[in-house]
Amino acid sequence: MDLKGIEQQIEQLREQLVGLDANDVRMKKLRENLTRAIEEMTSAVYEELDAYDKVYLARHAKRPNTKFYIKQLFDDFIEFHGDRLYGDDAAIVGGVALLGEVPVTVIGHVKGTTTEENIATNFGMPHPEGYRKAMRLALQAEKFGRPIITFIDTPGAYPGVGAEERGQSEAIARCLMSFMGLRVPVIAVVIGEGGSGGALAISAANHIVMLEHSVYSVLSPEGFASILYKDAGRAKEAAAIMKLTADDLLALGVIEQILKEPLGGAHENPEYLLPELKELLQTKLTELSQLSADEIAEHRYTKFQKIGSLGL
Repeated sequence: MDLKGIEQQIEQLREQLVGLDANDVRMKKLRENLTRAIEEMTSAVYEELDAYDKVYLARHAKRPNTKFYIKQLFDDFIEFHGDRLYGDDAAIVGGVALLGEVPVTVIGHVKGTTTEENIATNFGMPHPEGYRKAMRLALQAEKFGRPIITFIDTPGAYPGVGAEERGQSEAIARCLMSFMGLRVPVIAVVIGEGGSGGALAISAANHIVMLEHSVYSVLSPEGFASILYKDAGRAKEAAAIMKLTADDLLALGVIEQILKEPLGGAHENPEYLLPELKELLQTKLTELSQLSADEIAEHRYTKFQKIGSLGL
């Protein structure tokens, strides 16, 4: 299915609908027919999505990003900057906020909504200083007993020469190790593209939630196809066998929950799932907070031991 092409057809129908005079009685029947056609086409398309369609939606340029969720779900967010070693990385945002009346630490990957923002955030691909900032904030949260909520949305860590020179793999490994040992609750929400160790570094959580059309995988379908088939053009074929959709990962036990998106994807109605997501975060934090610090760390360790035993 060419989901992008079908989206363009639906958008053309919507433009025709906008162009009709709403006060013209003669146009009423045409407006009704166009509205029905849009609804039927959209419903039919989204009942037949394959894995690569989900990848397309997870990467959609209009998809709500981490900053949107922080603004909508939390109060009094104060952003912290820098890793205290090299510099700040705009591809990861982090700070403290209130979820209802509960102080929490929020950390997430950031993709831009414009070309300028994408350049500033390196298209959501963090450098080592981004992961060291995330680790610094996570350890600070543990020190003050604050739960942590992370938002996952990255194609992967940046593989450039400078990033490698500054210890990209070490930064990811140390960040992952720190998250695994945290003695405060951690909830991870995959809101878009969860790619490779760049995503895993801040998603070693007690509870992992995925939005319906997000993806979470060891690497991109293009990278997988390049390695397995020596042909990045076979990404669609690769996506079909990678088990990267929310449904796949729930069935495997890698994640615990899926949040349903509005018809057409989260970008069609960004506010649609906010009440359910906020309630979920509050409920799970309340549940996890009943555990002792040792039990929280053991709970997370046991969860990932089970995942490791799948042999994925």
